[in-house]
Amino acid sequence: MVSLGAFGAGVLAGLGIALPLGAIGVLIVREGVERGLRASVPAAVAVACVDFAYALVAVLLGARVSDALAGWERAIQLVGAGALAVVVVLGVRSTLRAARPATGRDAPSPPLPTHHVFARFVALTAVNPMTAVYFVALTAGLSNQLADAASGVAFAVGVLVGSVAWQLVLAVGGALAGGRMTPGIRLGVSLAGYAIVAGYAVHLSMG
Repeated sequence: MVSLGAFGAGVLAGLGIALPLGAIGVLIVREGVERGLRASVPAAVAVACVDFAYALVAVLLGARVSDALAGWERAIQLVGAGALAVVVVLGVRSTLRAARPATGRDAPSPPLPTHHVFARFVALTAVNPMTAVYFVALTAGLSNQLADAASGVAFAVGVLVGSVAWQLVLAVGGALAGGRMTPGIRLGVSLAGYAIVAGYAVHLSMG
């Protein structure tokens, strides 16, 4: 029963970190719009896996994580902003290149392999270790429920379930929407998504 309660708490924690639509969520939707389920689903699973890993670290190491990151908040924000800025620049360039009319010299770019998409979103999500601080704070408040290893693991698995459930909603929603759009609208939505991510990057860089 204790593990079941910890699992439920983990599901809620996973939803809590996933539901606010941030830069990563926007990028998952954009993957669905532009490349379909083949790209958006691996992206969604990658984000949830990182949430799971950070939750597990929080359960196992607790306050040590918070202590290790103390004083580095500004540096973490700048690293995150820089990573998002790189994503925006490369993504916009790739999107505009793909939208150009094909010529005899231009061959269409092959879709990214699934494992490349997965690895890219793992890296993007892991760049923000403040997620770990979020889980450290939660686990500190749930110390009675997470008193043993089984409960801690159940909590982390719950985080995985909650996070992946919402990320898949974004992935499938983006793919369904993208399938009904004309190429011009799809291009506009993709560029708008990158504009939102650029906004997040500026917000992070300004603290």
